[in-house]
Amino acid sequence: MATKRIDRVVQCLPDDWGSGYDNVNILCSVENQKQAELRLPVFKQLPFKQKSIICEPLIGPIDLTQILKSEWIDKVIVGGESGDNARPCNYDWVMQIRNACVQNNVTFLFKQTGTLLVKDGKEYKIERKLQAWQARKAGINFEP
Repeated sequence: MATKRIDRVVQCLPDDWGSGYDNVNILCSVENQKQAELRLPVFKQLPFKQKSIICEPLIGPIDLTQILKSEWIDKVIVGGESGDNARPCNYDWVMQIRNACVQNNVTFLFKQTGTLLVKDGKEYKIERKLQAWQARKAGINFEP
């Protein structure tokens, strides 16, 4: 389950939740540094056995270095925004997150480029059906 409203999740947990179920992975969605700073400290305190971060839609740089050093995140997934009014996703932002994952031995998945990908100062418009393929083609996923 992925959510941007991580602060409300506790209200929805079943009575027998305890420290979480083994088969449930909760993903906290953050799209920029401001939201990461607001949501991730709350997320860290919640009773989940498996915790992942999804940076989607990635609409600004996010420094996850300190979060990943504390070894409570299992995976980070990154994706750009899709649709006619999509905001750009800069490949440098994707790589910054990937590098933090590699340095801290955390799984990284580049899920999709989004509609507008900025790489090396050039903006690419990518059809929805090709966004996941282009992300895989980048070859930057990391599995420790």
